[in-house]
Amino acid sequence: MFFVFSLQLSCFGYPLSIFFIVINEFCERFSYYGMRAVLVLYFKYFLQWNDNLSTAIYHTFVALCYLTPILGALIADSWLGKFKTIIYLSIVYTIGQAVMSVSSINDLTDHNHDGSPDSISVHIALSMIGLILIALGTGGIKPCVSAFGGDQFEDDQEKQRSRFFSIFYLSINAGSLLSTIITPILRAQECGIHSKQRCYPLAFGVPAALMAVSLIVFIIGSKMYKKVRPQGNIMIEVFKCIGFAIKNRFRHRSKEFPKREHWLDWASEKYDTVNPILIIIMVPVVDAVIYPLIKKCKINFTPLRKITVGMLLASLAFVAAALVQVQIDKTLPVFPAAGQSQIKVINLGTDGATVQFEPQLKTVNLTSMDYTDYMTFETSQLQSLNVISGNNSTMKPINLPGGQRHTIEIKNTESGIVAEWLDDNVTSKPEEGNNLIRFINNLPYTINVTMGDTSFGTLMTLSASNYSLLAGGRKENIMAIINSNTCSVTSNKFGFGSAYTIVINGCTGNTLDVIYSEDIPPNTVHMAWQIPQYFLLTCAEVVFSVTGLEFSYSQAPSNMKAVLQAGWLLTVAVGNIIVLIVAGASKLSEPWAEYVLFAALLLAVSIIFAVMAYFYTYTDPNEVEAQLDEEEKKQGKKDPNVYEKEGESVSRM
Repeated sequence: MFFVFSLQLSCFGYPLSIFFIVINEFCERFSYYGMRAVLVLYFKYFLQWNDNLSTAIYHTFVALCYLTPILGALIADSWLGKFKTIIYLSIVYTIGQAVMSVSSINDLTDHNHDGSPDSISVHIALSMIGLILIALGTGGIKPCVSAFGGDQFEDDQEKQRSRFFSIFYLSINAGSLLSTIITPILRAQECGIHSKQRCYPLAFGVPAALMAVSLIVFIIGSKMYKKVRPQGNIMIEVFKCIGFAIKNRFRHRSKEFPKREHWLDWASEKYDTVNPILIIIMVPVVDAVIYPLIKKCKINFTPLRKITVGMLLASLAFVAAALVQVQIDKTLPVFPAAGQSQIKVINLGTDGATVQFEPQLKTVNLTSMDYTDYMTFETSQLQSLNVISGNNSTMKPINLPGGQRHTIEIKNTESGIVAEWLDDNVTSKPEEGNNLIRFINNLPYTINVTMGDTSFGTLMTLSASNYSLLAGGRKENIMAIINSNTCSVTSNKFGFGSAYTIVINGCTGNTLDVIYSEDIPPNTVHMAWQIPQYFLLTCAEVVFSVTGLEFSYSQAPSNMKAVLQAGWLLTVAVGNIIVLIVAGASKLSEPWAEYVLFAALLLAVSIIFAVMAYFYTYTDPNEVEAQLDEEEKKQGKKDPNVYEKEGESVSRM
C-alpha cells in the first residue's frame, strides 16, 4: 500500500503539475547540454590539455552522469521520495554549475596580468569538483523527474501519460538544441578584467542560471504535485531476499520442512517484494534462432518493435556518417611521415625557373610568380637543390630534419639567384573553421603588414611571417605600410580550414598587389551532407528514446518506477564505456572505419533484440500487483499459520 498527497488541477485534460515538470526539464537540459557543448574546448584551450586527455575526461564525465541515476533512484524510492530527491540534488547541481563557472575565470589566478592563469592546478581542481557535483546532480534527478511526471497521471489516463513522455522528450531536445547554439556564441565573446579572453565564465554561467531557474520553477508547482511516498529500497530487499533464501535452503534440509519447488521459494514468507522484480525480468529467452522479418506496415508497431527500428535507423546513420567521412578524408592534407620531408617551391622572380632535386629525384619548371604543390621526398635521399633561372644558376645543399613541411622561395635578381628556406611548422589542418595565413615580402624594402585585427609584424625583403589564425568564411582588409605610405586591399573570401601564403608584390595607387598560394585546401564537403545522417539519427532517437522512457515506466511496478528509469539511463553510461573500450581496442586509424564498426555492432544488437522482443509478453504491473495481493489474502485466510514456527526460529536466529 502507498500514500499519495496532491492538490490536483487539470488543464486540457492533463494535470497542471506536469507543465512545471516539463519547464523544469527544459531548463535543466539547457543547463546540462549548454555546459557540455563547450566542455572539450574548455579542456583544450583553457586548461591546455591535449586531445586524448580532453576526450578521456569528457567521456568519463558523461559516463558518470549516466551511472549516478541508480543512486538517485535508490534514494528516491527508498528514502526521500522523488520530490525531495529532485529538490536536494538540484541544489547540488546548481552549486556544481556555479563552481564550474568560477573555475573558468581567467583573472582568478592571473596575478601578473599576462592573460594566462598563474596556477592552472587551482582551475583544474575547481573544474573537477564542479563536474563531480554536476554528475551527482544531473544523474541523480534524471530517473526521478520522468518517473515523477508519470506519477501525476491516474490509471485511466494512459493515453495522456504516453503523450506526456513525448512532450517530455521534446523539452529535452528543445533545451539541448537551444543551448548548443547559444553557449558556443557566448564562449566566442571576449571578457575579462585584466585581459580579454574567450568568455568561458559566461558560457558556463548562463547554464548555471538556467539550473537555478529550473529549481525555482519546480518548487513553485510543489502544492500541485501528486507525491507518492517511498516504499522501501526494492533492490536491497531483493538482495536480502536472495541471501535469506540461500540461508534457508542450506539450513532446512531435514524432512520436517516441506520441499520447495524453487530455491527462491524459501524467501516467500518474508519478502513478497520479489514478485515486482520478476514482473520486470520477463524477457523471454527460448531456444529459437529464427529472426522475424519486421514489416511495420503489416504488423502492429509495438514499443519493442519501435526500439528495434530505432536501432536499425541508428545503424544506417553510422553508415551515412562513414560515407561522408570517406569524402572528407579525400580532401584532408597528407603530412610527411617521420622519415619524409615535403617541399613546396615558390618562384618570386619575373623569370621562369627550373628546380632540380638531386640526385635526379625530381625536376619542376615554374613560370613567374608560380608555385608547386607540396612534394614528398625521402629525407635521406635529398642531397642538393639546383636552381636555374634566366642566365643564372645556383646549387644549395639540402639538410632537413624530416617529418616536416618546408617552402623554398626562389628569385632571380641582378646579383644572382636567391633561394631561401622557410619552415612551415604546420602539422595539422586548422580547427574550428579557422584559416592559417602568412605573408611573404617580395618588395625591395621593409614593410609592416596587418590583416583585419591581426598584426604580422615587420617583414624584411624576401622574409616571411609566421602563420596566424584568422576566422574563415569572410573577407579581411590587408594593409601594408611601405616607406610611410599605406597601401591596402580587400582579401579574397577564404573558406574554412585552409592555409595560405600571401605574397606582397607591390603597391599601385595605394592598392596592394598580392598573390595567393594555397598551402592547405579549404573544406570542400558541404555541411549539408551531414543532414541525412542527422535525419536518420533523429528518427532513431525519437522512436527509440521516447518509447524506451514510456516502456520502462509503464512496465515497472509501483515501487520501481525511478529505479527502472535509472536502469534505462544506465545503458547510456554502459554505451559510453563500450565506445571507449571498442575505440581503444579496435586500433582503427580511420574515423570512417570506426563508424562502420559501430554500424555493424548496432546491426548485430538489433537482430538479437528483435528476437528477444518477439517472445516478450506485455504486462500491466498494477493488475499483476492486485492479483498477487488478492492471492496473498486468500492464502492467508486458508492457512494463516503456515511456516509460522519456521519464521519465528529464523527471526530469533
